[in-house]
Amino acid sequence: MKNFKKFWKLGREEFNTQFFDVSKDGGLVVKEGNYQYNFHDLVNRFNSPLEVVFPFIIEKRLNDLMQTFNYHLKDQNYKGRFYYHYPMKVNQNKEFVLSLISEGANLETSSYNELWLVRKLWEQGQFSPRIRVICNGPKTDKYLGLITELRDKGLSIIPMIEDLNEYESLKKYRGDVGIRLCLDIKIKSHWDKKFDRYGLISEEIIDLGRIRNLKILHYHIGSQVIEQDDFVRAAKKAMEVYIELKKDNPSLDTLDIGGGLAVPYEKKKSYNVSNIIKKIIITLKRESEQAGINPPNIICEWGRYMVAPAQVTIFKVLCEKPILNGAAKKWYVIDGSFINDMIDTWAIHQKWHITPVNNIKAKKLNRVWLAGSSCDSDDRYTAGGTYTLLPRLEDIDNGGWQYLVILDTGAYQDPLASHHCLLSSPAKVIAQNGVITVARRRETADEVGRLFGW
Repeated sequence: MKNFKKFWKLGREEFNTQFFDVSKDGGLVVKEGNYQYNFHDLVNRFNSPLEVVFPFIIEKRLNDLMQTFNYHLKDQNYKGRFYYHYPMKVNQNKEFVLSLISEGANLETSSYNELWLVRKLWEQGQFSPRIRVICNGPKTDKYLGLITELRDKGLSIIPMIEDLNEYESLKKYRGDVGIRLCLDIKIKSHWDKKFDRYGLISEEIIDLGRIRNLKILHYHIGSQVIEQDDFVRAAKKAMEVYIELKKDNPSLDTLDIGGGLAVPYEKKKSYNVSNIIKKIIITLKRESEQAGINPPNIICEWGRYMVAPAQVTIFKVLCEKPILNGAAKKWYVIDGSFINDMIDTWAIHQKWHITPVNNIKAKKLNRVWLAGSSCDSDDRYTAGGTYTLLPRLEDIDNGGWQYLVILDTGAYQDPLASHHCLLSSPAKVIAQNGVITVARRRETADEVGRLFGW
């Protein structure tokens, strides 16, 4: 192998690895300006399993997204504004949320507890009163009560009507509201469900007539959307409803295009984000001009796209076992758990970008499957029935350990994590401005036991 960076897909923007590099001694590093973080040094210092968060990657991605939207708005002479709302369900860790709102992101919540965190930030004065909050998810009385409380305190907060029951509950709400549209189009994505319990079909929304203080029409087409033209088709379909709805609701001025922008965990087919944004803006402008109305402000909630690349998870290979008659030749048993720490592996059969932490320049590699440390036979990663390439354990110098890193673990894995077999969660450190800060130390057996009443 002559080009190890190319082989492991490092230093390439299309894989979100533009900040990753290989050191002279064959170790994986991340570069933040003049600072460099060596993963092998980190795992030697903090042990494994270990999650490493890079806030600068979040900040860079947000700024790039806002600049791209604003460039195309200006280039197309689009008379509307762009707002980014971060959906907190993707990752509620403080380091993620604060990095985003410090760079100008707005927020989207999906539960009372998430909104409670917003109230905590609001009361601590940790974000600007200009920040807007959209409230999705089922509106319990408790959730609605907190929405009203924060509105009365001056927070710009907008609940989304997601069914007719919520419409009745919000009829007399004294602030702006939005409503969610269930689009009748087929999208190729991880969502791809025949029935969506959220939102109202277009006929139901139009039949409501005038909706008090209606501000936003919202839709969500899926997760990990495969075809870029699906974003444009969805925007055009939603705009048809927006135009009809605006006839009875002159206060309506914003279209929320939801989430769905994909992360290239595995690169099958790539699309250009700038091109998608340009096509959406052109479509909304054209439809607005034909209807003789002002084009809507645009909100997007691309959460996975924003934060997945900002975290990696490191595991130690404990031992190997032979595999008979498999695509892989060996099991590598790791010191963590896919079911606990990276549940999308088990839940939606997510394929991951995996590289060695050390010995990246090894010339001889094994075809392996990875096995977690729980007692569950489903606690494994087989790369969709293919295999993962990793250095041979017998080639490690001085009897040391082989470590591997799984990239793009910043979205959903923490919120969905569990304690199967009472395993501890990984430690978590924050790497920023050359400083390493411990955000979560590794749980002891006593701490995990207390979660279950012991």
